[in-house]
Amino acid sequence: MPEPNVSATWTISLQKQVHKVEFEHGTTFGRRVIRVDGKEVLRREWMFKLVGKENFNIGKILCEISIEAVGTSGYEYTLHVNGKTFEKFKQEQDKKLQSWETTTGGHEWRVVLYKETMEVWANGTIIATAGEFVEGGSLTHCELNSTPCRITTKSSGNKKTGLIHTLYVNNTIVPSKIDDGQASSSSSS
Repeated sequence: MPEPNVSATWTISLQKQVHKVEFEHGTTFGRRVIRVDGKEVLRREWMFKLVGKENFNIGKILCEISIEAVGTSGYEYTLHVNGKTFEKFKQEQDKKLQSWETTTGGHEWRVVLYKETMEVWANGTIIATAGEFVEGGSLTHCELNSTPCRITTKSSGNKKTGLIHTLYVNNTIVPSKIDDGQASSSSSS
């Protein structure tokens, strides 16, 4: 089976996990294929109208890919998530979530702090925490497979920056995962 001709990809960070969305737009036979995390969620063949919109869900989140003609033989693909442009959705997620990736005890972890509630998720599952106020901020204690962890929260001193959250695993700082929210597309001819 030939390798699919992926026209656009996006990486969407959610509280539970990061999802990769791939869109295949075959203009010769009017094919549209959407894959989420490698699993096909939509397939249409023999579409005579090569532009338009396709809707799909990631869990309870509604997504839409718009296909628009650009010039005489190219196409532009735009993703909307929960009714917002991908860029706007990503900005909102960046304000709500802080994430880190770490390995401890031979196990890889994606740790996510939901800033609004201070819930901590590890590999898509909410984990038990204990919070305490300390001078200059707060500490949120948790464990990753019996490995002690803490998230410090303190003011940046800058109103625009707001609070700074830092994860420590075994008293070692884990660099924050800067989610590029990857969005790439290519034109078809």
